[in-house]
Amino acid sequence: MNIYTVRKAVNGLANYLLANHVNVRDRGVVVSYDSRYMSREFAVEAAKVLGAYGIKISVFDSPRPTPLLSFAVRHLGSASGIMITASHNPPEYNGFKVYNEDGGQITPDEAGDIIDAIQATENELTVPVLEEEILEEKEMLNWVNNEIDNAYLEQLKSITKMDLEEQQKEKELPIVFTPLHGAAHQLVMKGLEQLHFSNVDVVKEQAEPDPEFSTVESPNPEEHQAFTFAIEQGKKRDASILLATDPDGDRLGVAVRNKAGEYQVLTGNQLGSLFLDYILSHSDPVILKTARMIKTVVTTELSRSIADSYNVQTIDTLTGFKFIGEKINQFDATGETFVFGFEESYGYLISSFARDKDAVQAAVMASEMAYYWDRRGKTLLDALHDLYAKHGYYLEGMSSLTLKGKEGSDQIAAIMSEIRDTPLTEIAGVKVEKAEDYLAGERTFIDSGEKEVIELPNENMMKFILEQDSWVCLRPSGTEPKIKCYYGVRGENFTDSEVRLASLKENMDEIIEKIRVPLEK
Repeated sequence: MNIYTVRKAVNGLANYLLANHVNVRDRGVVVSYDSRYMSREFAVEAAKVLGAYGIKISVFDSPRPTPLLSFAVRHLGSASGIMITASHNPPEYNGFKVYNEDGGQITPDEAGDIIDAIQATENELTVPVLEEEILEEKEMLNWVNNEIDNAYLEQLKSITKMDLEEQQKEKELPIVFTPLHGAAHQLVMKGLEQLHFSNVDVVKEQAEPDPEFSTVESPNPEEHQAFTFAIEQGKKRDASILLATDPDGDRLGVAVRNKAGEYQVLTGNQLGSLFLDYILSHSDPVILKTARMIKTVVTTELSRSIADSYNVQTIDTLTGFKFIGEKINQFDATGETFVFGFEESYGYLISSFARDKDAVQAAVMASEMAYYWDRRGKTLLDALHDLYAKHGYYLEGMSSLTLKGKEGSDQIAAIMSEIRDTPLTEIAGVKVEKAEDYLAGERTFIDSGEKEVIELPNENMMKFILEQDSWVCLRPSGTEPKIKCYYGVRGENFTDSEVRLASLKENMDEIIEKIRVPLEK
């Protein structure tokens, strides 16, 4: 990624927008960026290309989290948005994300059209640009200060489930927060201040933007090592909850002290289930009649059980938050009500004023939940165990196999083909009831052989629904040379669930290895 590849990408985007949308030049494009190397420079390059097409540009004057960019597109009525970020990937990476006029990540169809327009740019060295000074002179470039932040924070107030009196109370719940050297620091702190959380400690060593992410092996709250500094500080302050946002502020990790006095990092599935139950239990029953919870097909089935208990419909999407955002947009026409959306990889959306996963919303809501349960003598872990006792002991896992190079890509393709062409009928001695082929878009009932259509976009993914409330899903990674295998079980207790999950994983490893080894010969 360099200024020329960025120019080429923006050139394609500009041509796509002008050919497919109205009033693009006046509506403009909003551009944001995180704290990575060259992020601001790439944002300016994007503005220079858009300006050459007469398109107005709004660029944030300092790093901002991804959900704020999503919000800004909607708030400004922009034709599109660009976010310069590589999310939680290692420091040597950067990336270029495009948002549509709804504020969501572009859909696969939109991406295909934009890629075609990018590839039509024959020479990235000759892409037209207008220099920054000229854009400012022509008043085509607007540097965004705090006005979008303030509008976002005003909307953020609306997500609380506390009544006005409770909102105004001083809340001394001890919280430790780390932005992991990223862009979410200020918005999270202001969001917590709005609800009068007065005992929030920021991890000083990780508070400032740092493109090297020098205090962590990986700036990813999914990795438990990212909590090392927060745990140390949490123990000193006897914190009730630890919060960690990733560098571009769209993913949130949470840790809570357990009965042994140690901090336990919740999984994305666990935190998402807690969010869902808290939101639904504090929602107007009238709203619940049209309410919809959205999750991905590899996200915990505990959430479906929770939603069912409130008579709320669950909608499944493919993996990737863009599909959740796309589904929310459809509700404008159908009259359905969005109440919550999440994916297992630490992405949550509580209110649809943003249309991408939002760690700022999630951090504020996680603190509110911890406060709510603390006032009732419980921790979030206690609340989670209550959910398990009511709905069953759901447990999920994921494993992956990395196969690099062209040979590795060929092996991944062959593994998927073999499993698709010869569907599994049992895994770890548990009978398969249904096989879902998302590339063919069909679900097969194993006993009868009957088939039905899966109303989702096509994707190279296979999911097997087993007896005993278990499932397995195979999916090649879209960004790495990996094939991922997701698992889910529901046991009578934790030990039972752990045994079932280990058994599924062991058998799937054997099945994949059996297919892979002959391919190497």
